[in-house]
Amino acid sequence: MARTVVQVTLFGLLLALVTTLPNKDDWDIYSFHINSTVSNRYATTVITSRVANRMDESKEIEFQVRIPKNAFISKFRMFIDGVAYDGIVKAKEAAKQQYQDAVSRGQSAGIVSSVGRTLEEFKTSVNVAAHKKVTFELTYEELLKRRLGKYELTIHARPMQPVKDFKVDVNINEKAGINFMEVKGGLNTNALANAVTKTFANTEAWVYFYPTVDQQKLCDSCGEHGMNGDLVIVYDINRDAAFGNIKKSPGYFVHHFAPSNLPRIPKNVVFIIDQSGSMHGRKMLQTRIALIHILNDLAKEDFFGVITFDSSIFHWKRELVQANEENLASAKTFAQRIQDRGSTDINLAVLEGTRMLKAHPREDSASILILLTDGDPTSGVTNLEQIQSNVREAIAGKFPLYCLGFGFDVNFEFLEKMSLQNNGAARRIYEDSDADLQLKGFYEEVATPLLTDVTMIYEGGFNVTQTNFSQYYNGSEIVVAGQITDNDIETFTPQVVAISKNTRLVFTESNGTVETTGMVPDSQIQRVWAYLTVKQLLEKELQLSGPEKDNAKKEALELSLKYSFLLHHPNRGLSVNGELSSVSHGGFKRIVIRTAQQNFEVDPREITVQDGQTVSVHAQQDEHIIGQNVTVIRRSKQIDIIGEDTRIIILIHDKNNHLFLWPVLAQKPADTNIKGILALEPAVYEEVQKTPTTKLRIHNKDTNAFSFRTEDYSFPSAPTVDCWIVPAESALQRPINEFMVAQL
Repeated sequence: MARTVVQVTLFGLLLALVTTLPNKDDWDIYSFHINSTVSNRYATTVITSRVANRMDESKEIEFQVRIPKNAFISKFRMFIDGVAYDGIVKAKEAAKQQYQDAVSRGQSAGIVSSVGRTLEEFKTSVNVAAHKKVTFELTYEELLKRRLGKYELTIHARPMQPVKDFKVDVNINEKAGINFMEVKGGLNTNALANAVTKTFANTEAWVYFYPTVDQQKLCDSCGEHGMNGDLVIVYDINRDAAFGNIKKSPGYFVHHFAPSNLPRIPKNVVFIIDQSGSMHGRKMLQTRIALIHILNDLAKEDFFGVITFDSSIFHWKRELVQANEENLASAKTFAQRIQDRGSTDINLAVLEGTRMLKAHPREDSASILILLTDGDPTSGVTNLEQIQSNVREAIAGKFPLYCLGFGFDVNFEFLEKMSLQNNGAARRIYEDSDADLQLKGFYEEVATPLLTDVTMIYEGGFNVTQTNFSQYYNGSEIVVAGQITDNDIETFTPQVVAISKNTRLVFTESNGTVETTGMVPDSQIQRVWAYLTVKQLLEKELQLSGPEKDNAKKEALELSLKYSFLLHHPNRGLSVNGELSSVSHGGFKRIVIRTAQQNFEVDPREITVQDGQTVSVHAQQDEHIIGQNVTVIRRSKQIDIIGEDTRIIILIHDKNNHLFLWPVLAQKPADTNIKGILALEPAVYEEVQKTPTTKLRIHNKDTNAFSFRTEDYSFPSAPTVDCWIVPAESALQRPINEFMVAQL
């Protein structure tokens, strides 16, 4: 029986696939589960939707969910009649081509689209036969980011109809201990209060959300179409140690650094406010409100400046002044009188803000430049690359630039690149009723600098993610991950050096919390390292051009694919051989996968990896064994071997307490030279004689055949099927010994 592979093309967080707009009344979502597990601030979320076609004809059934913008999709699969259909990932260019081809053939096509401040939409559909069922399963991963002293895990529930079996299960495990936890969001309302159960104790927390069918219609944005809203779990951990928490294994480490008992560093800040014509109306009003709130939060030891700009620059004062009562009152009056007019000269405005900060050097302080704009530069220097070059040269790494892009008309990529080039970040401000709170919320994140010139040092480490940070703010967190040289934990020595006010501080392991996972590498540590590395490579790509940009892009793609963030892995020279079991019902007792660099020997209980002279044994469930050309994932009842254009699933069967293996080629390579039994197409035959002996015609040759009922082990459920027994040579079209090897 041939096993079909559904091709789902992911690139970054984009998707190209065949989809339609089905009538949702024709099918029933009878189960919708969201299961999220958070360990050491790394979240893995699985959304499982089970749908039945209750009609007397086939129907197109849709799966549509929303995931966080910062998440990586790591797996998508469908189950129809017990058969798994797995998503296959391609690179961006191939994905775009597939999308365009689908459109040119008149097929419907879809992409993952941006749907709001924090979410992206994933949508696909499949044709399901009458009275049949389909299960959709999507897995995504994200590293939770600490802001304003807390982590937030956002789960969006929108199954598109009330569901009889609806569940959200969240488990948080933090070895450092959980300091507090609360549940917020549009689904945490009074009407749904008894549907939410939450508890936390010491190192673990649990949240269960089990609304009834009637309750699923009661939230603010819910209705006859069921749930549509967010469940937000907010928490923080205990922070007794200044050095933070470092988790390490023989291969990798992750360091979470978030000291809090430090004196506040006075700051010098210049606000650069766009007052061009496009800021007319509510944007301008909300900007005035936000600026006045922000001015209220300045401390007396802070110095500040405010300038507005269109095609010209308007100073409140030409130099920075102290945030005393008199100056703050004057600045608020200036803010209230800002009026929209004219065009947009971003270059002139940012250079003037830079001049003001550089003209006010102050020891033991931290300088910050904040730009708010809603449009492209339309006057003065309008070439984007020239503006970025001018700004980078003027700032010269002396302080960070934060860019706030108001609305969707702004060229956000331009602002993001300019921020990253100057040790800052960009944030989009959405044109909602709370835009002023968004602006104020961003400012609060950078309002209290505690450290400057932060350098993370890891002696005995390599391939380390970003280690230099211009400033560290109260309520945030710095996360660094890397590999440990020669897997030698004993020689690995971490250290942090930074400036606090007028004092040079050195943080070491002696005042930190260190966790060691033992001699077995912790796969989650690897995934955090890969996650951070990919994110930072994508940021690096945005800043570069030419060959350097292409190299960063290629490296990010290869690493994404290698770690299943995009489910696609490089592979060359792959061979698979197996040793048949001596037990009467067959199967394989062991299977060996060979690549040019490594060998993987699989038996029902463990996987042995040989890499040169190094041998390691793996028996943990859901462990990712990252090879040089393939990735092997051991699950409870199957083992996945994933290569560039190849995927082999080794099913683990248990019959009469006897475990044996059965390989299935889930994704066949495009290479026409591939050989072996797994690569053969199913034999095409016709029945040409029934009596006295049944004969089948295979490839224009007749052969005797006998009917038989047996189990088909190429399916996890091993269903009993009717089949024909014929000589092996007839089905294989060559002698059986051509498929045998002398040794594995």
